[in-house]
Amino acid sequence: MNRLLGVKTKIVNFVKKDKNRSKSRFKRFLFGMKFTDGLFFKVAIYLMLVGLGYIYLYPMLYMISFSFMTMNDIIDVSVKWVPSSFTLENYKIVWDAIDYPNALKDAIILAGLPALSATFSSALIGYGFAKYDFPFKKILMALMILTFIIPPQITMMPTFRMYANYNLLGSIRTFIYPAILGQGFNGAIYILIFYSFFRMIPNSLMESAQLDGAGPLKIFTKIAIPLAVPAIIIVFLFSFVWYYNETYLSGLFLRGSDMLTLPLRVEQFMVNYASLYPEGSTARELMQSAKLAGNILTILPLLILFFFTQKHFVEAIDKTGITGE
Repeated sequence: MNRLLGVKTKIVNFVKKDKNRSKSRFKRFLFGMKFTDGLFFKVAIYLMLVGLGYIYLYPMLYMISFSFMTMNDIIDVSVKWVPSSFTLENYKIVWDAIDYPNALKDAIILAGLPALSATFSSALIGYGFAKYDFPFKKILMALMILTFIIPPQITMMPTFRMYANYNLLGSIRTFIYPAILGQGFNGAIYILIFYSFFRMIPNSLMESAQLDGAGPLKIFTKIAIPLAVPAIIIVFLFSFVWYYNETYLSGLFLRGSDMLTLPLRVEQFMVNYASLYPEGSTARELMQSAKLAGNILTILPLLILFFFTQKHFVEAIDKTGITGE
């Protein structure tokens, strides 16, 4: 009798342990060992990524879909996303109206030359702040950061008056000269990127070069710049995109110029197009698809640029720790 009771007790204990193990495995499956490796955490992460992806992709998908629609599809309320027939007429209208090849060439020049100037000057200024001590260094650093904190709308009118006095309005020089002096669009960010990167370079490396007879300029060009390639890539791409997309200040400083940024040319075309047709007309409705086609043609060069430079861009972000917020 005692033997039977002992066997029964062992069976009951075994069943309890097996249930506990099953519960433990199920809990580990749901929440993981450290919560971050469980199913619950992974599902939450994927749901968040899908939600963020939808937020970012929705405008792009909307633009692509409606840019290929015909006038009948735009008027037809039953057509929501997929056009009944695809057309390139909207793209042809914008392409011919703004002379897209020449407009793109002007946009690349307007963005590329200031971006190159800003990259060079920011590297030089950031290296000076990182590796040299001089009077009023902290004050100058604070003033440099202040130029980024203050909204450009506050300094817009004094800057406009200054450019007018120096006869710079309506010329690409309004972009290049401030960039050369380290005060282009968001110039303080570029300087801080180089400042942070050059501070990570050991001073012993510079001192060794000095012992070998290298001067300050040679140390900068032969040692600092080759090591700063990731920061150079980041700064140039950021600067190029910001100059390329700038419309507010570009419209103010480049008015009357034959060279305009691509977004400004598309905006100018839409204003002229809208002035030809009354509000509510069928042609006015077609303007919406033409505008979306113009936006696609505007961002297409940036997408191609990122496609060919994404490997270097990601590596540069990984090495510098810059995220661009």
